[in-house]
Amino acid sequence: MRRLWSEQYKRELWRLIWLALAETQHEFGLVRSDQVADLRAHANQLDIPRALEIEAEIHHDLMAELKTYAEQCPVGGGILHLGATSMDIEDNADALRLAASLDLILERLGELLQAFAQRITETAATPVMGYTHLQPAEPTTLGYRLSSYAQDLLADLADLRKVRQEIKGKGFKGAVGTAAAYGDLLGVNRLDQFEESLSQRLGLAFYPVTTQTYPRKQDYQIVSVLAGIGSSLYKFAFDLRIMQSPPIGEWAEPFGKKQVGSSAMPFKRNPIQAEKIDSLARSLASLPQTAWHNAAHSLLERTLDDSANRRTLLPEAFLITDELLSGAAKLVKGMQFNQAAIQRNLDQYAPFAATERILMALARAGADRQVMHEKLRGHALTAWGSIQTGNPNPLSQILKADAEIGALVKPDQLEDLLQVEGYTGFAAVRARETARQIELEISKIKPAA
Repeated sequence: MRRLWSEQYKRELWRLIWLALAETQHEFGLVRSDQVADLRAHANQLDIPRALEIEAEIHHDLMAELKTYAEQCPVGGGILHLGATSMDIEDNADALRLAASLDLILERLGELLQAFAQRITETAATPVMGYTHLQPAEPTTLGYRLSSYAQDLLADLADLRKVRQEIKGKGFKGAVGTAAAYGDLLGVNRLDQFEESLSQRLGLAFYPVTTQTYPRKQDYQIVSVLAGIGSSLYKFAFDLRIMQSPPIGEWAEPFGKKQVGSSAMPFKRNPIQAEKIDSLARSLASLPQTAWHNAAHSLLERTLDDSANRRTLLPEAFLITDELLSGAAKLVKGMQFNQAAIQRNLDQYAPFAATERILMALARAGADRQVMHEKLRGHALTAWGSIQTGNPNPLSQILKADAEIGALVKPDQLEDLLQVEGYTGFAAVRARETARQIELEISKIKPAA
């Protein structure tokens, strides 16, 4: 990703586009074959120090690169950039970088989803305590919880594919998007054919209508999708941090044998990788706002409200997303699940979930549902008070000792209802279905070039 957004690669693309323009103009009879050959021979001979030297004098980066390229080409240099404006080169180069970057992000997301599919399959039926409002609620399964993160990422995958398929460059339309200069060179009736030839040569679709730039709404849509990935990973990483906290203690991110958690507290095992994900995702979340302003403030045929910030906006958005995905993949692959803590929390809190099952059984047996709800609530609060003093959960014993409940629900039935580890509905089935869906979707991802 750093390569795609490097100064060197940008200039390589500029030269590729200048060469493609000259080759197409040769095809249309505007440029000689020896001029094209000269440009082709020097296309890869970047001289960034020389370009920066020229830029220091003329204060125009693309024109400085153009002059550097032209200096190297005694035969063809004079026809470089014929009919073009700067954004014919820059915006098409950016569109090519966006496409290549999205391909890499798709590959990274596929790797992360593959890691999720494996962990989901491993833990599809593993019962764990579920939490709502950060309070113990009812059991779920570990694989089902992991499926919720993967499901969000599958939605992100669909959004990524959509924006990748719709990437377009400016094309070659000149100063205000009308292609007037090219029309003078070629004749207006040949402009469609001219752009189509360039589109094929560059492997890039073009917007049919532009101003001096391609619509900055494209940047906004892409950065928003990347921020959406950040949102999905932020939730996963934040949940991991909660689950690693000692009062719950069920999850832990990988921790090396020689890893140091704190300079002051030798015992610390801080979830620093999850914290890094959340930190970077928060930064990524702010970037669509800038892209929104760039699209909204591109006044009339063009202003420079976007120019300076796009130089950091686009690479930062992709570099952050790339780091988020690779970091999350390492976390998912190396996550540790503490079975003792999982069982401890089930023993402590899962019996409360049995009250819902018992309430339904009592109602089916003919009891007044509202009266039984109040009775069960009282028993639960008594048990909760016992837990708060450090004792094991006594709810099962309290319920078994209640004669009124025993008269309506047989002892063996009550015992079954209290086994709430199996009270997880279709969680295991849906988790395995999610893993299969992931396998299907990632099989469609092509490796990035």
